[in-house]
Amino acid sequence: MKRVFGILSILLIITGSAFAAGGAQPGAASGDAPGEVLFWTPQTQPALGNMQKVVDAYNATNPVAKVRMVQVPGSETDATNLMTAVRGGTGPDVYYLDRFTTAQRANDGILVDITDDLEKIERNFMSKYVPYAREEATWRGRVYALPHNTDTRGLYVNIQMLRDAGVDPAVLDYRRGAPSMALIREISRKIDTKDAQGQYTKVGFIPQLGQGWHYTWGFAYGGKFADLAGGKVTPTDPGVVSGLQFLYDWNREMGVREVQSFISSYLPPNAPPQTHPFITGNLAMVINTNSYPVTMAQYAPDVEFDCAYLPVVKEGDKPYTWSGGWSLTLPVGTKRKDAAVAFIAWAAGEPGNRIYVREQATFPSVAALINELPTLLPNMKPALYLSLPNSNTRPPLPIAALYWDALSRAQDLVVQNAQTPLQALQEVEAQVQPQLIRFLPLQ
Repeated sequence: MKRVFGILSILLIITGSAFAAGGAQPGAASGDAPGEVLFWTPQTQPALGNMQKVVDAYNATNPVAKVRMVQVPGSETDATNLMTAVRGGTGPDVYYLDRFTTAQRANDGILVDITDDLEKIERNFMSKYVPYAREEATWRGRVYALPHNTDTRGLYVNIQMLRDAGVDPAVLDYRRGAPSMALIREISRKIDTKDAQGQYTKVGFIPQLGQGWHYTWGFAYGGKFADLAGGKVTPTDPGVVSGLQFLYDWNREMGVREVQSFISSYLPPNAPPQTHPFITGNLAMVINTNSYPVTMAQYAPDVEFDCAYLPVVKEGDKPYTWSGGWSLTLPVGTKRKDAAVAFIAWAAGEPGNRIYVREQATFPSVAALINELPTLLPNMKPALYLSLPNSNTRPPLPIAALYWDALSRAQDLVVQNAQTPLQALQEVEAQVQPQLIRFLPLQ
């Protein structure tokens, strides 16, 4: 579910064999070529290979300071390797960071303020980015990251599974607007199938799978996760509570144990992508990002699928989605600041955005390229980019990673019916708000 990046490269980073061969540890100054910009990224394939294409294109046009990309372990809320390296003086010149954690990492003292450097390149440099991405990349009016990409979320539909259950896939066509939660529940009941032992073998929809996060369902109900002016996190906002109540009720109706058993059987940890139940015909609908067609093309080219808008509370509600994205940053201690700024300005600008959008089937953070999406991504499902104007984003907070993790723990308790949504979210507030106070004011 969580976009956790792999750990394959850690062996290349820390094993003794690298030293035995005479190579220095990635990030160590002695191992960097003169004038070389060291770029760390926690991406895995296919994103890793597509980012390499951006790096290669930049290197082809910039003979002075080449960029060398190295894969390191990490995730959207785990920057442990970066923090350790920065504090030990062995950090990279550029780091790929989940954008919504920018404020937190800036407060951790591991990111360089690049505001003035960007202004030297171009006045009002940040004005080229979509507003919500720009907000996530800044903290107290200063720039600590450059938005590299953005995304949306939609409801992916296994066409054959719907047909087998006697459901016309046309009922989820984006041209009919966003499907209601009641419609999705009705379809799901027609697909849900149990064996003689009472265990699910086919399921229509489990709302917490894929990108079915607390933010997804909280936004569906109009929830507000923070009051920036008031300096507060607001996990007990009625809309946020309603979103988790939806998860609570759905799992209770399906049967908590039966749902958990299905997930354990069909989505075990570290399972290869081609065994995902959406691909194998055991899960008819799942929420995922706009990059999911890349996975489908690679691992399930023969599976017929479509993408609908995210489910809304009631029929006729306006389609919505939410967006995240990653960014390019300069860690404290960067040894080649000017060359690093030049690279991230290019990679996160129109040239780099065009390459990465086309190769990764993601969306650009540069506003001018949004209108080019039908050309850049001719096979992209319309529901994914047509929902962009109504997109929501996570609040840019200096405790963003902490807040995400606390909300995720609350969600786990709710889907297991171990706590009511209000109880779980009250605990989130009690845990997170005291940590936020030391950063006030937020604006």
